[in-house]
Amino acid sequence: MKERLKYAPCGYISITHEGMVTDVNHTFLDMMGYTREDLVHKHIETIMSTANKLIFHSYFYPYINLYGHVEELYLRLKDSKGESIPYIFNGRRFVLEGVEIIDCVLVQMGKRIDYELELRSAKKQIEDAYWEKDQTLVKLKQIHMEIEQKQQELIEINTILVERSNTDKLTGLKNRRFFQEKLEEQIIRYRKMEEPFSIYIIDIDYFKNVNDTWGHQTGDYVLENLAEILTSHTHEKDIVARYGGEEFVMILPNMEEAESKIKAENLRHAIANTSWEMINITVSIGIATFNPKDSDITIMAKADQALYASKENGRNRVTHIIDINEKLL
Repeated sequence: MKERLKYAPCGYISITHEGMVTDVNHTFLDMMGYTREDLVHKHIETIMSTANKLIFHSYFYPYINLYGHVEELYLRLKDSKGESIPYIFNGRRFVLEGVEIIDCVLVQMGKRIDYELELRSAKKQIEDAYWEKDQTLVKLKQIHMEIEQKQQELIEINTILVERSNTDKLTGLKNRRFFQEKLEEQIIRYRKMEEPFSIYIIDIDYFKNVNDTWGHQTGDYVLENLAEILTSHTHEKDIVARYGGEEFVMILPNMEEAESKIKAENLRHAIANTSWEMINITVSIGIATFNPKDSDITIMAKADQALYASKENGRNRVTHIIDINEKLL
């Protein structure tokens, strides 16, 4: 590593495709309180919480594999004391002497913390002002105004961070993390109100051929336009998200088996009959409808099994898990 890079004003880590740390600069080690021996030859996920591992898997790896780079990924990493430190994470993949390496730049997110400190400081000033004889009413009003401004700024920053953490950058759809949260909420609603719902897993047929033949720009075009089609076929309470790569997922409240198959077939037909310029795009769809014995894991496994059946039976088709079960009886 070059001397300037070792002491650059930001953290720097090199990892393998599997996530093993191969190099790290002094700046990051100093910020986090680690030594080189603590991190080098260790997996980068060893300094992540479970939630951040999920973000890393659902966003970082798919983007690196698909585009070769990742920009502005918000993550929290554990320092040597176990404290959670916020970072903006950028990565780029390249091949050195036949070996794939991913270089990562980490910029610490201190702004949000600074706003919190400023807010606390402003509140402390108010408390002091009440006890100090030489403070005037004008000074108190000014401090109140500053507090309101800092509170609003903090709310806006939190809103932006939450939206970024829940949104797929390419398509503008919600991401896997948001989908998982909404699925858990839907299951709770089912337990309380017995409100039925169905799950779709939608996979673009032969998407790898699109990227290999027409390039990733065309692949992005397909993903963006498919997201628009899916959104146009949803109701207000429906959830549509990008699950990763060329897979999309949907939660359809108040929808049982028969209706879910009709809606999925209409959706499949709309996609197949859309003008895709130079290429023809179709999708395979797997469906599962929640029942009392299901969990978030089992219903996704059922939908995935149904998707696999759609692919095995020729693709460009819809399969509900009950179709498979009925054939086995």
